[in-house]
Amino acid sequence: MKKPSNLLLKLAKRLFENTDEQDKFVEALIAPQPFHPCILWCQDKPEISPFAVETPIPWQPYFTDRLSLEEKPGQHPLHQKGYYYCMDFSSIFAASTFLIIPNPVKLIFDMCAAPGGKGIFAWKALQPDLLVSNEVIAKRLGMLISNLKRCDISPAIIVNNDASIFAEIMPVSSDLVIVDAPCTGQSLLAKGEKSPGCFHSSLINKNANRQKRIIANSAKIVAPQGYLGYMTCAYSPEENEEVCEWFLKKFPQFQAVEVKHLKGFQSLLTDIPCYRMFPQSKLGAGAFTALFKNTNEGEKNIIELSKLSTVCLIPTK
Repeated sequence: MKKPSNLLLKLAKRLFENTDEQDKFVEALIAPQPFHPCILWCQDKPEISPFAVETPIPWQPYFTDRLSLEEKPGQHPLHQKGYYYCMDFSSIFAASTFLIIPNPVKLIFDMCAAPGGKGIFAWKALQPDLLVSNEVIAKRLGMLISNLKRCDISPAIIVNNDASIFAEIMPVSSDLVIVDAPCTGQSLLAKGEKSPGCFHSSLINKNANRQKRIIANSAKIVAPQGYLGYMTCAYSPEENEEVCEWFLKKFPQFQAVEVKHLKGFQSLLTDIPCYRMFPQSKLGAGAFTALFKNTNEGEKNIIELSKLSTVCLIPTK
């Protein structure tokens, strides 16, 4: 077994008081085990699944399935036809906060959208009038466009610009803004992938500062009584709880919302309602998630699509 780095051991001690949990966490990263593949049904779920399906977890959304380890849903013909989207269960966990958002939902804005999974989840769960998916990194646009078109996510458009631009051109307009923030990607290690330097303080702080900038601009887009979902696939408190605490001080009109079905995953590092999945749970590689509500009253802006055309408008149809 590979020897854990001192930085990983230090992080484990910050995350867990219990030494057994520290050891399990470290082992999950240096000796990763496979997780059950999962799918999100974009079309109606068939009565008889073409896959061997695991028993659902009580809070698991009806339109998702955890599959047996040997299943390879990405190679099935139904995948290419857009019947479902392959999704890590950690992402399902993170996006499940959207399930408590009341309808109707007119506009969802996915700020850091590629490859598209969180937006597809929100579209399926909330059935908005429009999904706007933004990806600032041009080389990631291809996979986002491909996934939304393949899964027939409509009505939806794809845009390509910095969060600050949308804060200017579409303030207080969106019922839900999703911030699946760029992060150090520490949970990639639990999948057996590489994430160089992910535990170094310089990279963690660089990402935390970027996350604060993105969430601050995203907050300006949220309509009165609307919601902002913040999530990462990192473990570092600087990228998670500390960003949330900073956000609530910066934007006091927002309140963190308790998500009762995730109560057992409450972070022990803060009193704010926010939730963590760790790889030693054997459900997924790990995620952090929190949902905030804009408590302001008032009317929301109705955005004309012509305004969005100035930021690279790409319809999915």
